[in-house]
Amino acid sequence: MSRIAVADVGGTHARFALAEIKGDRVVSLSEPVTLKTAEHGSFQLAWQEFGRREGIELPKELALSFAGPVGGDVLKLTNNPWVIRPALMKERLGVDRYVVVNDFGAVAYAVATLPDEHFRHLCGPDRPLPKEGVTSIVGPGTGLGVAALLKKRDHYEVIETEGGHIDFAPLDSLEDKVVTQLRRHFRRISVERVASGQGLWNLYEALGAIEGKDLTFHDDKELWAAALGGDDSLANAALDRLCLSLGAVAGDMALAQGANAVVIAGGVGLRLADYLPRSGFRDRFIAKGRFERRMDEMPVKLITHPQPGLFGAAAAFGREYG
Repeated sequence: MSRIAVADVGGTHARFALAEIKGDRVVSLSEPVTLKTAEHGSFQLAWQEFGRREGIELPKELALSFAGPVGGDVLKLTNNPWVIRPALMKERLGVDRYVVVNDFGAVAYAVATLPDEHFRHLCGPDRPLPKEGVTSIVGPGTGLGVAALLKKRDHYEVIETEGGHIDFAPLDSLEDKVVTQLRRHFRRISVERVASGQGLWNLYEALGAIEGKDLTFHDDKELWAAALGGDDSLANAALDRLCLSLGAVAGDMALAQGANAVVIAGGVGLRLADYLPRSGFRDRFIAKGRFERRMDEMPVKLITHPQPGLFGAAAAFGREYG
């Protein structure tokens, strides 16, 4: 048994915890310390704040889940100004060994290693995730994370991607109008601009312009509360459109990756746990023409573990060094 530090750095928050691992198995994960990235100038400063709050000398081993591409000498977050240089990790953080994985690569490691009780059925056949084949992982959070998990008997491989940045394809006349509105603000419309946490605001603003209505909400928290509560027709319409788009994107990813199952992850995914099954998510997920029957035979699950990024990063470290 060994204890390591684990970090999950996203566009809005950086989460830190301590994990116990035995070989390639995660035995326990402590209650995370959550810090706002905007309130700390660098990952190193946030790491030091984590140590201060824990009141201990931090372990010499670190597993880091990172919301951006992880190749190269300099790691730049997609939705966050922090920059991390892996070559300086030992010097600046005092760690002897470390693993860095893409944030949704980490979620894929969690999907590979968590037991069935950490997955909630959304649509398709209500059966456990397949033990062989590809599982697509799609996660709306601040942005949109995408990964693939390839399982073969007792072996698995995690494939990290930047699938959240593919082009958004409007599927009806209203979405044609939404794209026209979004082009006023963005040169290129990726699926992340619509099927993510930031997507709710983008859709709300676009629909307001299309309807000629003044926006009631100017705060993200208020907008989400109104949308989920059904208290505002425009906010609710934006949320319905987000769910439709997420269903379409999840289905596209499954087709592109040759998947036989899909897992929805991300903070927005958890927020929508009760709403997605009642939305148009499933209809858009299976609406793939000649492949509709195949899509309808695919189990779609929601990962319910509260910290899959931290858990998965610890699993990735155990697999590397266990």
